[in-house]
Amino acid sequence: MNFIAKAVLPAALLLPLAAQVQAQDTLKIGALVTLSGPAAIWGHAMYYAGQLAADDVNGKGGLEVAGKRYKIEFIPYDDKYQAGAAVTAANRLVFDDKVKYMIGPLGSAPELAVQPITERNKVITFTLAFTSKALSPSKPYSFRVPMTTEETAYPSIEWMVKHFKLKKVGALFPNDETGQAMSGALEKAYGKAGASMSKEFYERQRVDMVPLITRMMAAGIDAIDLNGDPPNTAGLIVKQARELGFKGPIVRNGGPATQEIIAVAGPAAEGVVVSSLTDPDNKAVADYAQRYQAKYHEKMNGFSPAFYDVTHMLFLAMQKAGTVTDSSKVRDQLAGLKDYHGIQGIVNWGGKDKYGINHQMESPFFISEVKGGQEVVRARCTVESCVDAKH
Repeated sequence: MNFIAKAVLPAALLLPLAAQVQAQDTLKIGALVTLSGPAAIWGHAMYYAGQLAADDVNGKGGLEVAGKRYKIEFIPYDDKYQAGAAVTAANRLVFDDKVKYMIGPLGSAPELAVQPITERNKVITFTLAFTSKALSPSKPYSFRVPMTTEETAYPSIEWMVKHFKLKKVGALFPNDETGQAMSGALEKAYGKAGASMSKEFYERQRVDMVPLITRMMAAGIDAIDLNGDPPNTAGLIVKQARELGFKGPIVRNGGPATQEIIAVAGPAAEGVVVSSLTDPDNKAVADYAQRYQAKYHEKMNGFSPAFYDVTHMLFLAMQKAGTVTDSSKVRDQLAGLKDYHGIQGIVNWGGKDKYGINHQMESPFFISEVKGGQEVVRARCTVESCVDAKH
């Protein structure tokens, strides 16, 4: 009897869920990120964020756009933080895999190398590259997800200079486009806050920082800034500086790397002051971090929530545009999103005064101190200023 009743139902209703999923179209999104080497933790943060956002929509039957459902598929490539490898991967993603949307690249040199390909082919990219050259009106398909030194340096440094009474700060930077760009922004910010900066540059594979730290200590620095150093390298600098007997504050205004610094530096990481992109008391981020670790068996890097948010913003923009193929319409809807409620908090696009285009994500950030292996918030910040946290 049950069989007869089912037989007269429309055939589409009899399809099992697996068959319905198989009938979906697939929407491919590229992940052109660094998956090996010292900066891999940042590449993982970007790629895994997109994948977790894809899991959200795929778990609900796919992304519905203009009456059709799409299964999201991420295609990852490792650019090894090298411009040449990034160009090769970008060509494969654009011409072989036919993607119109891409998370990455991570570094400034890879980003600038692939932009002629992505812009010419109208591929929307979400970069982490800190160089100011990543955004401009001539690059309308490029968006930057995390706030960079340009956005966070001065309010953070103004607070730190005042809090620690800093006069001269030492800083180490990778000897490439990223390091050069960040050193200029950092030096300018310290000067504006009333402190000077002694700087040293190193090749990215270097592990012995003792001669560089020794030179800076001889120059009379009273703090070390780790802005721009890859996470594991930052940990090495902390460890080696403390072993050399440096007693002053060690601060990090750049991208999140707290867990990696602790893993490499061990007890020497205690007291390091970091610029955090997420509030440790934010339950949404805490839940996301647990989910991240459960799936990927590594602790979440602080860049990841921003890329998770922007992937969902991309999905929303596709729905508003009514298309997954017309990247120009999707770009316009994405750039027009205002007061988006993500797991970070309220997110907007800004940056026009600095870059000529509002393609820079703006979100809250924090100054924290490492205590007992955890970040404890000391100040809450916007792009305008940092204010002491109330406890």
